[in-house]
Amino acid sequence: MSSLKAYGFQQSYSDYSLFTNTKGTVQINVLVYVDDLIISRNNSAALRAFKAYLSDYFHMKDLGTLKYLLGIEVARSSSGLFLCQRKYTLDIISEARLLGSKPASFPMEHNHKLSLASGPLLSDSEPYRRLVGRLIYLAVTRPDLAYSVYILSQFMHAPRTEHWEAALRVVRYLKGTLGQGILLRSNNELTFQGWCDSDWAACPLTRRSLKWWLVFLGKSPISWKTKKQKTVSTSSSEAEYRYMSAITCELKWLKQLILSLGVQHLS
Repeated sequence: MSSLKAYGFQQSYSDYSLFTNTKGTVQINVLVYVDDLIISRNNSAALRAFKAYLSDYFHMKDLGTLKYLLGIEVARSSSGLFLCQRKYTLDIISEARLLGSKPASFPMEHNHKLSLASGPLLSDSEPYRRLVGRLIYLAVTRPDLAYSVYILSQFMHAPRTEHWEAALRVVRYLKGTLGQGILLRSNNELTFQGWCDSDWAACPLTRRSLKWWLVFLGKSPISWKTKKQKTVSTSSSEAEYRYMSAITCELKWLKQLILSLGVQHLS
């Protein structure tokens, strides 16, 4: 971090792992994760000079164009960047011993009663926790898993047989959607669109409402979440307004994050 700041980089207040360096029309962006760096630039000569600077301070290996990082595969085309976790997904299916199973057409029943499950507790909850933990990371590139993963993660402390079977159904769904991911389109308009909804008093135990959102940059999904509201809403209207407030905060944060990358005009 100190070496980046010494080179003239500014740390983003929206994401402390993002550093930007702008000199005139030349801009270099660095995203830091422990000892891994993703670097983007609009000037090749400036990039070479920066990498030479880093080599003086650290023993580093240049892996070239970004193709794979932290389990996320990156494919480039004229349409944009496609992000998926196909290998990571295969590892999950293999570990669950479901490579030969029949794929499921959807990850979870809509009218499930998992919160009211009364089956026997699992004798060893570690496999369930490990599986759900891996699914949580997989949801980084899979908006279609957000709801299922949120539901399953509520039972990490005391999973029952019904919860384990529901988790395995999600894995069987993955078997039929191995290569699914998100496409960051190259021709996107730099405008945000947010969609949100809530299910009033959805939790049968706490009567708290379930909320979810999805944010697009142009036509590309970039942010999504499913979560139970922190307080009990006395009406469906109150639940909706609470969630509109939450997605508004998310949109304001995303706008500030994009501004730190030098994009000045967003609606």
